[in-house]
Amino acid sequence: MDYKTILVHVDGSKHLERRMRVAAMLAEDCGAHLVGAAVTGISSVAYADAGSGVPNPNAGMLMDIAARHAKAALARFEALAGQLGIASFESRLVDDEPLEGISVQGRYADLVVLGQDDPGEPLPTVGGKFAEYVSLHCGCPVLIVPHSGAVRAVGDSVLVAWNASAQATRALHAAIPLLRRASVVRVAVLDAANELGAHGEQPGADIALYLARHGIKVEVVERGADGEVGDALLSLAADLGSDMLVMGCYGHSRFGEILLGGVTRTVLASMTLPVFMMH
Repeated sequence: MDYKTILVHVDGSKHLERRMRVAAMLAEDCGAHLVGAAVTGISSVAYADAGSGVPNPNAGMLMDIAARHAKAALARFEALAGQLGIASFESRLVDDEPLEGISVQGRYADLVVLGQDDPGEPLPTVGGKFAEYVSLHCGCPVLIVPHSGAVRAVGDSVLVAWNASAQATRALHAAIPLLRRASVVRVAVLDAANELGAHGEQPGADIALYLARHGIKVEVVERGADGEVGDALLSLAADLGSDMLVMGCYGHSRFGEILLGGVTRTVLASMTLPVFMMH
């Protein structure tokens, strides 16, 4: 299987072009149709006063402003798509709030490309923890592009975080189309001794054999994690010169709050390379 539809989140961020270039590169490599989706945020804006039971008298004006901002972002997407020579693409205006809007759109794509949340650039139509929420709720793999650091080639030298969990398994399976294109694939097994029953006598050997049957040759890197696993993964990726990290996304929702596992939270906060993940 290959990716036939790639969706990229489009907004007013100064980082949009970086995200777009990564999405365009993947669409070209896979021969995929690229969808640029922008959300108006109308649901949350229009009913901002709903809690008080008083209709928002400015709802119409706010909805018009939100729609104009989304359309302006899509115009940026279309201009850049043309400059990059993308063969097949479309703009999609979504009248919904961003978390659910992009999550739902992602269910009709093979891959969703998002930008890392940037605390230095809060966007009123997106809000914080956007990448976290979509990663946990869209139901398909996501590729999160960092807001800082150099992003050139993506997926040529890949590091796969492997702990034999269901989440790691789903992420690895979903990443196979990219792993087949990579020049170097390394599987990182951290603290295998503390995961009794998860690995065989030689940690990483089983998953290496599985990938070999897909025509993917891998190198297994087994290490202890001194301290936090997320930090150890990012440090290893930097040491190896990896340009993409593949990992499972851990977390759950409780009382409407997004709760992530410590490894996922650390990686999303500190990443300087694109991270491919799936819940």
